[in-house]
Amino acid sequence: MVEPDRKDHPPAARQEEPDGGPRRWAAAAQARYQGSLAQSFATELKTLDFSQQIILLGAGLLVSLLPFLILLSAFASARVDDDIALRLGLNQRASGIVSHLFTSSPAVLNVATLTSLLFVAAGTLAVAGSLQQIYEKAFRQDHRGMRDIYRLPIWVAVLCGAVALESVVGRPVRDVSGGAVLAELVTFAVMTPFFWWTMHFLLAGRVTWRTLLLPAIATGACFAGLGVFSKFYFSSTIVSDSRTYGTIGAVFGILTWLIAVAAVIIIGVVAGVVWESRSNGSPAQ
Repeated sequence: MVEPDRKDHPPAARQEEPDGGPRRWAAAAQARYQGSLAQSFATELKTLDFSQQIILLGAGLLVSLLPFLILLSAFASARVDDDIALRLGLNQRASGIVSHLFTSSPAVLNVATLTSLLFVAAGTLAVAGSLQQIYEKAFRQDHRGMRDIYRLPIWVAVLCGAVALESVVGRPVRDVSGGAVLAELVTFAVMTPFFWWTMHFLLAGRVTWRTLLLPAIATGACFAGLGVFSKFYFSSTIVSDSRTYGTIGAVFGILTWLIAVAAVIIIGVVAGVVWESRSNGSPAQ
């Protein structure tokens, strides 16, 4: 018996993916991302090794700059913990925990304290040098090495003045009606010109004031934003960590805040560089 011829039937055509399918959405999102502001921002952060730099700079601030300010405050018979509590936006309970980390007795100048001061001063200069190199990478400038070493102690001295100014002006502002908002405006008003000068000074005037203005504004705005965020985050964090780890748990909260400060500095300059490049009609290099 002869079987009827079997004709090969073509396979059924695959159903096309609907217009709103995930792959089409992903392709459209990728197309929009290419050459966008977000891509320029992410590229600049990658160039600066953002995740590594914020850890290194934050740790440097904790082990050198903070002890340096504490020693100076001790010689001046001032309480640095009050300033830290204000900057972190701590409530009364969290402020009490932080106060136990610091001594309120005036320091006595002897060999041990002098040696400590020299070590933390050297560490503070290293932090200033790290910040200088971050700015050099951000603005595509060569590192000048020892030729600019004298700029580092000058920057540290001006930093101490800027921190003191913000504390003197910001402390009474916080006590008035609407003080939370006014305090962040004070932070913006102090930090913007300070970092404008910082970038110009640490870069040895190789980048114009006009080019540095937008990065300075972005950095000042980021510091003000950090102040708002701190009021909602660090009180509960320090109380929780101190309950888990004891008084030393407050150090973890301060370290987190210093890492956030490092992130703000880098994000501010990157945002400003990208902003400046876009306003000039050219993408960040």
